[in-house]
Amino acid sequence: MRVESLDEVLGPSGPIARSHPNYEFRPGQIEMAKAIETAIAERRHLAVEAGTGTGKTLAYLLPCLASRKRVVISTGTKNLQEQLFFRDIPFLERALERKLSVCYMKGRSNYLCLKKLAEIDEVGYLFSRHDPAHLERIRSWARGTESGDRAELAELPEDLPLWGRLDARRETCTGQKCRDWDACFVTQMRKRALESDIVIVNHHLFFADLALRQGDFGSVLPDYSVVVFDEAHELEDVATQYFGVMVSNYRIEELVRDAERALGEGEAASPFLSEQLARLAVRAGDFFGRFRAREGKSRLEELRASSEVRRAPAGRDDIGAPYRELVSGLGVVEAGFANLSIQSDAIQAVTRRAGELRTQLGEIFESESAECVYWFEARGGRGVFLWASPILVAPVLRERLFDRVDTAILTSATLATGGNFRFIRSRLGLEQADELVLGSHFDFREQAIFYVPRDIPEPRDERWAPRACLEIERILEASRGRAFVLFTSYAQMELVYGSLKGRLPYPMLVQGQKSKTGLLEEFRATPNSVLFATASFWQGVDVAGEQLSCV
Repeated sequence: MRVESLDEVLGPSGPIARSHPNYEFRPGQIEMAKAIETAIAERRHLAVEAGTGTGKTLAYLLPCLASRKRVVISTGTKNLQEQLFFRDIPFLERALERKLSVCYMKGRSNYLCLKKLAEIDEVGYLFSRHDPAHLERIRSWARGTESGDRAELAELPEDLPLWGRLDARRETCTGQKCRDWDACFVTQMRKRALESDIVIVNHHLFFADLALRQGDFGSVLPDYSVVVFDEAHELEDVATQYFGVMVSNYRIEELVRDAERALGEGEAASPFLSEQLARLAVRAGDFFGRFRAREGKSRLEELRASSEVRRAPAGRDDIGAPYRELVSGLGVVEAGFANLSIQSDAIQAVTRRAGELRTQLGEIFESESAECVYWFEARGGRGVFLWASPILVAPVLRERLFDRVDTAILTSATLATGGNFRFIRSRLGLEQADELVLGSHFDFREQAIFYVPRDIPEPRDERWAPRACLEIERILEASRGRAFVLFTSYAQMELVYGSLKGRLPYPMLVQGQKSKTGLLEEFRATPNSVLFATASFWQGVDVAGEQLSCV
């Protein structure tokens, strides 16, 4: 596909126009596509701000398909990733009348582990009275699925605890030693990626892979020469997560659970270690409980030099002893499992993970480095996430990404600052790049209303919820439902959803009831529905027509 042919493909008489019932000619889309094709041909980087309605998805897909290079397309969310693969790619295949070499990859926890499914009855982990029915549904699905991606189980709750016993996450994987290695859905996913010209991922998987490539851990993604970042304004935040350190109460709970299971296998039983694991669970509960007083993100404050730890939540100088007990407990588990007379892959994995957690806690609470910011986040009343995040990721990204890949395309509706890209380029280490700013296809003055309530208290004020609910009721009455109600935290979402349930005359959906894919399908199919959700629905979600009239 030559540059001049993009006019034909995307123009009023081209295959896209003939195949799309609501086609609109968009000069900005063609300009963007040509700029991307030139950047790929000349091995240059490109930053593109493409306003809402530009049609940027087709603008980068077409030149990537024509490049004859392996391209990784990285999206901001799994929702957008699925939209690309299950909607946009099939549309292009119909329009261009040819099969495209495209696959998608997600993180391992999205895929079913066949070995765990076969062994679940022996383990006996069921969490609720609904789990036997959920398990039977998963088994039935497993017999026919080609991908093993849990997104296909649209009707299952998003946060189903049972799935955590069945997913293919790295911590419990035995790799090629597993009897199901060849049939494994992760193995099959990687094979498809090696055979594909375009691989669609999300930012979290992309940067997890980039972080792995810095050491001797291999990689997840196949090698590529071109990468396209959609919703590129999120890159700094996501990269900061993967080049920093994070420890959560969930990681320690999973360690204890997997360690107990490892002891139960074969002849490895140890009453002493079972007791130590029980103590570790109690110590973790005590330690992480001291971070739950306040929902959201907060800084870890520096303590006086004589303190047992260097930093703690504001007003909590009492975490030194619980911290030492937790670290000591991890050390006992690490040494105890390392010295078991009978070793297995599962036991060795527990040893490694306990050591990693102990080291990472030290990096968060004992490190003297001034190159990181130290903070924590409390989510949903139970989850606590502790972080040491690099202040600058620009040097890392410059060395490991932009200096090594032929072409990086960064695009978003909100990428430039003051009409230029100096800020985003400085934050990401993108020293040399072509630039393009395209306005929105829409006339917002004529086609949109932007409403800001003036009399709602701050979200931490106890009066916020009832006032916000009254305001939301008024807005939804005006829009006749047909809305997303989006939040910055699960706690806010659940509070408002619970308050409005039964008060609204519209079908109400809430994140967590089903998979995100399942929720979107139901929202599209249900007239006047209202969806209550969090950050993963903020962007990259496309609901055509008046079904989504208000956000």
